[in-house]
Amino acid sequence: MIGGTMMAAYLRVPMLTFSQSSTATTRRCRNQRTRCSVNAATNTAKIPMPPLNPKDPFLSKLASVAASSPETFLNPPRNSDTPPFLDIFDSPTLMATPAQVERSVSYNEHRPTRPPPDLPSLLLNGRIIYIGMPLVPAVTELVVAELMYLQYMDPKEPIYIYINSTGTTRDDGETVGMETEGFAIYDSMMQLKNEIHTVAVGAAIGQACLLLSAGTPGKRFMMPHAKAMIQQPRIPSSGLMPASDVLIRAKEVIINRNNLVKLLAKHTGNSEETVANVMRRPYYMDATKAKEFGVIDRVLWRGQEKIMADVAPPEDWDKGAGINIVDEF
Repeated sequence: MIGGTMMAAYLRVPMLTFSQSSTATTRRCRNQRTRCSVNAATNTAKIPMPPLNPKDPFLSKLASVAASSPETFLNPPRNSDTPPFLDIFDSPTLMATPAQVERSVSYNEHRPTRPPPDLPSLLLNGRIIYIGMPLVPAVTELVVAELMYLQYMDPKEPIYIYINSTGTTRDDGETVGMETEGFAIYDSMMQLKNEIHTVAVGAAIGQACLLLSAGTPGKRFMMPHAKAMIQQPRIPSSGLMPASDVLIRAKEVIINRNNLVKLLAKHTGNSEETVANVMRRPYYMDATKAKEFGVIDRVLWRGQEKIMADVAPPEDWDKGAGINIVDEF
């Protein structure tokens, strides 16, 4: 002990007793543990950052949240119905719309920047109105609005109306709209200054046949396998009406029939008696017969009009086959 004291004095280093040295060692170990725990917590709080694609909105959102509030990922909610990491979005969605998907440059770099417009808007931009439903009030409202809009945009350019409609009835003959729906579109067509080109694709029945024939003379067309048909207006179901109301409704239907006969006679070039006679029963016409009757001016055969003109009519085929068809009506 004396030698140790002398050595400490010689080296001018304070000598610690055994108890003091053990206490200092314990303090150093405690400080070292504290630093280790702090370093461990610091290392745990650092979220490993994967390589980011700057065009990927999902990874960009994750990176910004990890940098601003890492506790969101350190303490994720348990037993959540939301898939992982989707709860950080305001309105979680599992799939984006096609126009919002970031496509790879190697696949297609010319991606759309906004959702595409609907098909009727594209057709309207080409001055085309497509009537593909029965003439119910919603269809009439849209068609009349489109006619007025196209005239407002350019009163000199023609308007093209494509028709595939059963008129104010369904294909089974049930009435779905009033006859005034067809007359409303007809009156709007007559008020326009533009040329109106009408084209029948599929079917033009009843009031739709009137719209087909009401196009500008020389600009009324029909597809080769389309059908046209004229018929008398039909009275809606009146089972719950009293007898006096049924009589009033029947008189209104007769007035509409007479107006339809006059308008068809005007646009087809036939007499009112001829139109009234053929309308006693449903009168179907193919493209060739519709042209002969005056509903249209031309069949869109793409150069095959001469070939079809040389084809014998069905009556000649029946006569050659020895078939005599008697008209029962």
